[in-house]
Amino acid sequence: MDPERKIINVVGAAIVTNGTVLCAQRGPGKSLAGYWEFPGGKIEPHETARQALHREIEEELLCEVEVAEEVCTSEYAYDFGTVRLTTFVCHLIAGTPHLTEHTDIRWLNPADMPTLNWAPVDREAVAIIANKQLTLR
Repeated sequence: MDPERKIINVVGAAIVTNGTVLCAQRGPGKSLAGYWEFPGGKIEPHETARQALHREIEEELLCEVEVAEEVCTSEYAYDFGTVRLTTFVCHLIAGTPHLTEHTDIRWLNPADMPTLNWAPVDREAVAIIANKQLTLR
């Protein structure tokens, strides 16, 4: 990897309810518009990955989650920088997800998740979850 390339550390939430996983479609006007992703965002300098994810889900989806086990950390070199994404399984504990930054959300069975057009950095976590390499409750 180019040492001059900007690294963007982000977190994503695979929010699980009743065996289904929340998938979110990026809104227009954003980078990677139209791609599907696990909701989340950038880790601020004073935060751990888990703290950042809890904050981002409250801000983006207006609900509260319990951050559970880590799925994986993936990297992808986009034209704007290299995104390093750590994805966690999360459990919805309060509220209902609302669209504030995304154009669509869907609750899918893990096996159906690969049918969506995922952002490249999310694809490793999608494959792990879809192949039931995690226990979803």
